Amino acid sequence: MVESVIGFHKTECVSHGSPFRGVDDLELATLSWLHWFHNDRLYSSIGCQTPIEHENEYSVNTGPREQPLPGEPALR
Repeated sequence: MVESVIGFHKTECVSHGSPFRGVDDLELATLSWLHWFHNDRLYSSIGCQTPIEHENEYSVNTGPREQPLPGEPALR
């Protein structure tokens, strides 16, 4: 699935008449979109929040976790 999305993206963005002057422009546009998708987009599954907002809210509500002592298993 991901490969077909990437292939479609490349075909559409690199075609004749594209606004991108070269591969560097295309890569920057793609990275910008990925950053938005994973960091700034509102996720409905977590209450229409960004992942950062959700993580901060979770941290405030759960408090700090106790770290295991050296040699103890990390999961209890």
